[in-house]
Amino acid sequence: MALINKEDKLCDVIIIEPTVISVLNRFNIFLGVGDKSVEQICEEKNLDVDFFLTILNTYMNEEYFPEKLLKSFDATLIVGYLTKTNKYYQQFQIPNIERHFNLLIERSQDDNNNLSLLRKFFFEVKSELLGRIAEDSNRWFKEISELEKSSSGSRCASGEITVPQPVQATDTIEDKLGDLVSMFIKHLTGSYDSNLCLAVLYAIINLKKDIIQNDRIRNRILMPLYNFLLSKKKNE
Repeated sequence: MALINKEDKLCDVIIIEPTVISVLNRFNIFLGVGDKSVEQICEEKNLDVDFFLTILNTYMNEEYFPEKLLKSFDATLIVGYLTKTNKYYQQFQIPNIERHFNLLIERSQDDNNNLSLLRKFFFEVKSELLGRIAEDSNRWFKEISELEKSSSGSRCASGEITVPQPVQATDTIEDKLGDLVSMFIKHLTGSYDSNLCLAVLYAIINLKKDIIQNDRIRNRILMPLYNFLLSKKKNE
């Protein structure tokens, strides 16, 4: 897919890749964009057009990852986007999957279709994802913002720098969402509402794609920036 630039009409971007709507919402951009260009929309919303385009292209193109460019942005800008992403998971994507999952089971007359087991597994993934979001909000993202604004490092009582490690939980969530998709494909049996089932499956697939794309930013950009800020404060 060709990279999006600031002269492109945002409506054309959405038509080409409708799943990008969830990303746009995090920038307070909703449907009804008219024929305005990406640059015009960013001016109206007071957004950094370069950062917006970088996030958009990273999401839409799996092979695209401008590591050098992303590292040129302030850590707080990246933290702000990932914070909004976490809120979107909490307030929209997870509740949407859960609502459709419950309705799917409610409308299924066959108790032997494994849907209850699949939902139980989803709840485990949900709990892990919400735990990571809480860690981000309460500690990791907060520390990055503080490091960006001041020269005081994050140290424990012994004077050593404390570095949170979100990567392992991240990889586990990606893997478990992939396992859940595989379980739908391989182990779903009996009778069920196929339309609702597809709604649940597509929502899970979209959540997995979203997390994978944003975790590239977390692991390859934000974590190195965080370590750099810590090192810088330590040596001051």
